[in-house]
This record gives sequence, structure tokens and C-alpha cells, in this order.
Amino acid sequence: LPSFRLYCEEAKDPKRRSCQTVLAEALDIIVRSFAPILPHLAEEVFQYIPYKKDSEGVFRTGWINASSAWKKPGIEEAIEGACAMRDSFLGSISGKNALEYEVIIVIEPGLLFELMEALQAEETSSVSQLNEIMMASQTTLLSEFPKETPSDANIIKGTFMINLEGGDICEQSSYKVIAQPIAKAKCPRCRRYTAESSSTPCPRCLQVLAAGKGST
Repeated sequence: LPSFRLYCEEAKDPKRRSCQTVLAEALDIIVRSFAPILPHLAEEVFQYIPYKKDSEGVFRTGWINASSAWKKPGIEEAIEGACAMRDSFLGSISGKNALEYEVIIVIEPGLLFELMEALQAEETSSVSQLNEIMMASQTTLLSEFPKETPSDANIIKGTFMINLEGGDICEQSSYKVIAQPIAKAKCPRCRRYTAESSSTPCPRCLQVLAAGKGST
């Protein structure tokens, strides 16, 4: 999931920068948490962190101090719900390349659907957070089952329990995941099946490459 954002997005793209921020925060917390047990290793890692502006050492810069801005109600449940659907999808394709598929997620209107909308505002996307979690080339989010599905599509049913506000809000929602082979070609840059031709980058990669040329 992080590798796609880090290596395929434009250098200054907010998606890429936000991924770097999360990785930096995670590394800082991990290093500080094992410092009392492995002090020498923690200090060595801390000194090699390239974006640190001070060299006082891990023991002189305080304990873990995570910002409250990281705590957003519903995000954890949204990610867990998406991961449950991803597991259903991956289990249905028996070890095949997930990028060779497009996924259709069907959820009746309700809390679970709203949580998934937070990860994908568009009906269909190849670059949304939801699609990145699903690990497919394209994800479609629907509130109704499509009228037509290919004969070779895999349809998986599942349920997910939402637990918000310390248990004050509980709701069990059902979902369906439809996995079907994608008809598009493999992009030679991002390796997703989102291109019109295997010799030409997909529209998103063409946009990133054009932006890169314009900034040089």
C-alpha cells in the first residue's frame, strides 16, 4: 500500500507526502517505545533519521508524544471494514494477482456504506484509499447489486460489526464483494491494469509524468 503512493505519485503530491508523514511518525514511536529495552539500537536508529533537526539523542527528546490530530472517530472502523472486504476478495481468487481484477463492493445504505465513502468518494476509482486497501486495479462502491455481472465473476458475502463511541453505537452490516477480471491493459509504469495499451502509461501516470516535466 505505501509503495504505490511513494513510487508512483508525483514527488509533492499530498498522497505521497501524507504517506511519508505516517511512516515518519510510526518510526519515531517505534524507536522511542523500544529504547528502554534496546537503548543502543534505538540511539543508532535515531541518529540516522534524516529529517531530525537535533542530535540530542532519543533519551533527551522525551517520551512518545502522539498528536491528538491522529485520532479521528470512525477511521479505524473504516480501515478494519475495508480490510475484512479485502480478505474476502483475496480469498476468492486463490493466490492470483489481485491487480488483474476489479472489485465491486455492494453495501446497503447505512453506517458501513458511509464509512467506505470516507475512503472513496467516487463511485469507481483506481486511486482511492479504498482501492489501495483492496489491492485491486479498480474498485466500485455501490449501494445496490448491479443488474448484470459477468459469468466468471466471484461473489462473496460477508458481515462486519461496527463499534463506535466505546460501544454506544453498534451496527452489524452485510456486504457483497464481486471480483471479476479487469478488461484493461497493464500500465508499464505503475503495473496496474488501468491502461488502454500495454505500451502506454495509464491516464493517471501520464498526468504524473507531465507534471514532473513541468516542474523541471
